[in-house]
Amino acid sequence: MVQIHESVNAAQKQCNDKKDQDASLKVSLERIKNKFLVLSGKGGVGKTSISVNLAMALADKGFKVGVMDVDLHGPDVPRMLGLKGMLDLSKNHKLNPMSYSENLKAVSIESLIASKDDAIIWRGPLKYSAIRQFIGEVEWGELDFLIIDSPPGTGDEPLTVAQTISDAKAIIVTTPQEVSLADVRKSISFCKTLKMEIFGLIENMSGFACPHCNEMIDLFGTGGGEKTAREAGVQFLGRIPFDQNVVACGDKGASFLEKYADSQVTRVFADIAECIVNEAALD
Repeated sequence: MVQIHESVNAAQKQCNDKKDQDASLKVSLERIKNKFLVLSGKGGVGKTSISVNLAMALADKGFKVGVMDVDLHGPDVPRMLGLKGMLDLSKNHKLNPMSYSENLKAVSIESLIASKDDAIIWRGPLKYSAIRQFIGEVEWGELDFLIIDSPPGTGDEPLTVAQTISDAKAIIVTTPQEVSLADVRKSISFCKTLKMEIFGLIENMSGFACPHCNEMIDLFGTGGGEKTAREAGVQFLGRIPFDQNVVACGDKGASFLEKYADSQVTRVFADIAECIVNEAALD
């Protein structure tokens, strides 16, 4: 009888904890006006770089922006933003995001582990719990935009975000070659199955300007992303050319948009950010 009683108490506590977390999630999400989940059908398409630079472009326009890194097995957002150290607690006993600037802050699992080289070996339930905590137990405050960087594919992490943040919109990233486009069509199918609105599609690494003659070279082809978006009835947000300085700045944790303000890449990010602002709910 004692064991049964303890089991009932444990189940009741778990139920109460779930209700408390649901309430905290609701409060946090109500203070965030626009949520965007950045998806990619496959790895290596520059999804995290897109997430970080898009967040910077929005912050540069004066908006309050958060970046939530839910790529739990390969968290790169802190390194690309040059953020070091661990997250601390607010006076409300919530986690404080790490600040990149007055308008931009970020949360990542990397900022919660002592050794940055330790592998995160988690199954689905732990990922589900961690992502919910990133939303409800973080002191995000009032945000105009939350950019959520997810791992490639259609697994636990994007699924948890889609099910937890009902008004999140998807930004899908691809490169022009067919193998990437085939995978991105799965991302489009994922969104439609879950009834997640697709805000638009970005074609990354679309051409490379020769540093000697400035002629544009199509390293991976070009135009495939726009064609795929058109066939799927999805808004095409733009082509971002390959620029080796984007890689260098990401490795150093420096702002490419600030250092190379006159580049074609910076202009495209500014245009995409403007498109997002024009269609966002900011009242």
